[in-house]
Amino acid sequence: MLLFFALGLLVHFVFFASIFDIYFTSPLVHGMTPQFTPLPPPARRLVLFVADGLRADALYELDENGNSRAPFIRNIIMHEGSWGVSHTRVPTESRPGHVALIAGFYEDVSAVAKGWKENPVEFDSLFNESKYTWSWGSPDILPMFAKGASGDHVYTYSYDSKRQDFGAQDATKLDTWVFDNVKDFFHHARNNQSLLSKINEEKIVFFLHLLGIDTNGHAHRPSSRDYKDNIKKVDDGVKEIVSMFNHFYGNDGKTTFIFTSDHGMTDWGSHGAGHPSETLTPLVTWGAGIKYPQRVSAQQFDDTFLKEWRLENWKRLDVNQADIAPLMSSLIGVPFPLNSVGILPVDYLNNTDIFQAESMFTNAVQILEQFKVKMTQKKEATLPFLFTPFKSLSDSKQFDILRKARSYIKDRKFDEAVSLCKELIHLALKGLSYYHTYDRFFLGINIAIGFVGWISYASLLIIKSHSNLIRGVSKEVKKPSHFLPCSFVAIGILVALFLLIQACPWTYYVYCLLPVPIWYAVLREFQVIQDLVTSLLTYPLSHFVGYLLVFTLGIEVLVLSFFYRYMLTVGLTAFAGWPFLTRLWTRAKVTSLSWTFFSLLLAVFPLMPVVGRKPDISLVMGAGLLVLLLSLYVVTSLTKRKDSFIKEELLVHLLQVLSTVLSMYVVYSTQSSLLKKQGLPLTNQIISWATLASSLIVPLLSSPALFQRLFSILLSLMSTYLLLSTGYEALFPLVLSCLMFVWINIEQETLQQSGVSCKQKLTSIQFSYNTDITQFRQLCLDDIRRAFFLVFFLVTAFFGTGNIASINSFDLASVYCFLTVFSPFMMGSLMMWKILIPFVLVMCAFEAVQLTTQLSSKSLFLIVLVISDIMALHFFFLVKDYGSWLDIGTSISHYVIVMSMTIFLVFLNGLAQLLTTKKLRLCGKPKSHLM
Repeated sequence: MLLFFALGLLVHFVFFASIFDIYFTSPLVHGMTPQFTPLPPPARRLVLFVADGLRADALYELDENGNSRAPFIRNIIMHEGSWGVSHTRVPTESRPGHVALIAGFYEDVSAVAKGWKENPVEFDSLFNESKYTWSWGSPDILPMFAKGASGDHVYTYSYDSKRQDFGAQDATKLDTWVFDNVKDFFHHARNNQSLLSKINEEKIVFFLHLLGIDTNGHAHRPSSRDYKDNIKKVDDGVKEIVSMFNHFYGNDGKTTFIFTSDHGMTDWGSHGAGHPSETLTPLVTWGAGIKYPQRVSAQQFDDTFLKEWRLENWKRLDVNQADIAPLMSSLIGVPFPLNSVGILPVDYLNNTDIFQAESMFTNAVQILEQFKVKMTQKKEATLPFLFTPFKSLSDSKQFDILRKARSYIKDRKFDEAVSLCKELIHLALKGLSYYHTYDRFFLGINIAIGFVGWISYASLLIIKSHSNLIRGVSKEVKKPSHFLPCSFVAIGILVALFLLIQACPWTYYVYCLLPVPIWYAVLREFQVIQDLVTSLLTYPLSHFVGYLLVFTLGIEVLVLSFFYRYMLTVGLTAFAGWPFLTRLWTRAKVTSLSWTFFSLLLAVFPLMPVVGRKPDISLVMGAGLLVLLLSLYVVTSLTKRKDSFIKEELLVHLLQVLSTVLSMYVVYSTQSSLLKKQGLPLTNQIISWATLASSLIVPLLSSPALFQRLFSILLSLMSTYLLLSTGYEALFPLVLSCLMFVWINIEQETLQQSGVSCKQKLTSIQFSYNTDITQFRQLCLDDIRRAFFLVFFLVTAFFGTGNIASINSFDLASVYCFLTVFSPFMMGSLMMWKILIPFVLVMCAFEAVQLTTQLSSKSLFLIVLVISDIMALHFFFLVKDYGSWLDIGTSISHYVIVMSMTIFLVFLNGLAQLLTTKKLRLCGKPKSHLM
C-alpha cells in the first residue's frame, strides 16, 4: 500500500506539472532580426513615469469638491497631450505589467515560480534597444530590465528594500526619494562632462518607477486619504521633473513624456486578477511626437467613465498595455523589442502620414518575424505528413500583403497601408497563438487518458482489497497471459519512437508514456472487473441508479462551488437536514440538533463578502473571546476528571489560553500602531513568530485522548489564525471545528445504527500511532458518504471565507502582525499557512472519524482520492484557452487548486497523524497514558 501511495503521489505530480507544459509555456521565441522605422524620430529622449498601483478612475475622476487630484496631469490632458485607458491583462502584478509596458509582451507565466523577480527566459526590451537608459525606483522592478540588457548601458538606482514598509510612517517617501534622486542626478551631470555627453545623446530613456501609491493602497485601501494624497504628491513631483527637463534641455521640444501605471487595485487594496479596477490604468502622453488634445462632441465607449470623469469632450484613445512599448520605440527611433506583440497606436502620433505608415509597416514586419521563427521551429519538430500549417497566413499571403503595403506607401495611400499592416499583424498574432498551442490537444488527450486510467485503477483497488462487493462471486483463477504485457511493451516502444523522431522535449515522454503502465495495471484486474459487473447485476437497478445520481449530484455541487461560493451554502443546508432523513434523529436528538445548528451556521460564511473588503478587528477580538470562553468551559470540565487530566496537561492548556490572550493583544496593538503610522512594534513581531513556531509543537504535549488532543490542536492553531485575521474570517475555523466535533459524534452514532459495532465512549478513545489491524473493518456504502463529507469540508475550508476565491482577494493586512516590509515569498507563505489551518483542523477530525468508525485510514483515503481526481478531471476538461483573460486564468487556476489539494492531502494526512498520535514528554517524566 505504501508503494501505491508513492506511485500515486508521483502520478499526481505529473498530472499537476502537465498544466504548465500545456498552458504555461513561455511564449517567447528567439532568432528574429531587429526592425526599426527608417525615418528620423520626433524625439531624442523619452521620460517614462510608472505610478505603481494607480487606478484609472483614481487619477481621472474629480474629488468631492469637483477638483482634480492631479491638476498638472489633467491640464496636460486638456491642453498639451493625448490620453486614454491602458487595458492590462491577468495577472495584474507589478512585474507582468512592467514587462508588457517596456518589452511589449505579456509575461511568461513561468516567472511566477520565481516570485515575479527573476527572468525565466531572457527577453528584449525598450531599455535594451536604447542608447542609454537611466532608471530610479524599486529594487524589485529595475534589475529585471538591466539583467537582460546586452552591453552596459542600462543604469539603475534603487532604494533599500526595507523602505517598502506597509506600516511605515509615510509611504510617499518612496516617490519623494525617486524625484529627489533624479534632480540630484541632473545637478551632478552639469559638473560631469562624461555623464553630460551621455544624457545629451539621442535614443535615451529615463524611467521613474513610483511605488508609493501601490504601498499606500495595500496598507490603507484606494479609498483612503493616504492613497489619494499620494496621487497629488506624484502629480506635483511629475510637474517638477517635467519643468526640470525642459529647463535642462533648453526647451528644445525633443522630449516625450509618458505617464501610466502597471496595474490598478481593488477597493480592498489588492491586485492580481481581472477586475476592472485592476485592469484599467491611466495613460497620458505629451511632448515630442504626441498629438495635441482633440475636442470632440461624442465618443463611442461602452462604459460611463467619460461622463463620470467629465472628460467627454476630450478624445479618449484606449490601448492594450503592450501597445505602449512600440509607441515608445517609434517616438525615439529604436528597434521595436523583438518579442513585442503590441500594435502601434498611431492615433497618438503627431507626425507625418508617411512616418505613421512606415512605423506601422515596421511593426507588422517585427511581429511577422516572430511568426516565421515559431512556424519554422514547429515545422522542424514535426513529421512532414503530420504538420498542419496556419492556413490563414501562408508564405504567398505574407508576400502579397507586404508587397501591397509597400506599394500603398509608395503611392502615398497611407491610410490603406496602415489598415493593411494592422490586418497582417492580427493574422500574425493569431498564427503565433496557433503554433504556441499546437501540441495542446495532443498532450491534453494523453493526460486525460492517464487520468481516467488512474481513477479506474484506484477504484478497482478499493473494490478488490477494501470491500466485500465481490467476495461472494466465485471465479476460476486464470493463468496470466503473456499477450497483455507484450502488447503494452510494444505500445510503449512505438510511442517512444514517435516522440524521438519528432525531437520532443523529455516531458512529452512522461506525459505520453505514463498512461501505458496505468492502463496495463487496470487491464490486469480484468477478473475484478468481471466480478464487479456480475455483482452489480444482482443489485436492484433502481437502487444502483439512485446511488449513482446522488453521487453525481454531489460531485457537481463540489465543482460548481468553485464558480459559485453559494453552492457551499446549498450543500451545508442539505447536510443540516440529513439526520432528519435517517433514523439518527430518533437515536441522538442532541447530536442531530447540534449538527443541524453548526451546519447552518457554517453555511452563512460562503454568503458573506470576500475577506479583505471591510477589515473589522472587533470581530477578531470577538472570536478570541469565544475561544477563551470555550477554553474555560473545557478546562473546568476536564479538571473534574482527575484520573485523566493531570497537572502538566492542565499547564499545557493554560499556556495555550495565555497564547490566545497574547494573540488578541498583538492584533489590537498592531492595528493601533499602524493607524498611528508608528510601524510594527518589535515585541508584537516576536510574539507573533513565537506563536506561529509553537503552534505545531504545543499540541504534542497534550494527552493523546481524542477530545483533549483535538481541542489542544484547535487552541494552538486558533492563536495563529487570530494573528492572520482582519475580520469575520477569524470566526470561521471556530465554527468549522465545532461542526467537526459534532461530525465525530454523529459518525459514531451512524456506525452503531448500522450495527457494525458497539458504541465506544469518545472519552475513552485515544489516538495511537500503532493501531490493531484486526479492529479494522471492510468498506461499506456509507463510507463513500464519509469520504464525500471530507472532500466537501475541505472545499469549504478552502472557499468558505473567499480568501482564495481569486488571487486579488488576498489581503496583505493579514500578515501585518508578522511583518510589514514587502517580501512576496514570506507574505505568500504566511497567507498559505492561513489557508492550510482550516485544512489541518478538518484532517485531524477525519483522523478521529476513521478511529471511531474502526476504518483503515488507507481505505477511506483512497475513496477521497478518487472523488478529488474526478473533480480534477472535470476541471481539466473545463480549462479554456479562449474568451477573456479572466475566464482563461480562472479555469486554469481551478485545475491547479484541485490538483494541489489532491497532492496536499497526502501531506496533510501525514501532518494530521503526527499532530494526533505523537506525544512529547515534559521534563522526561513518563506519562500513565502513553501510546
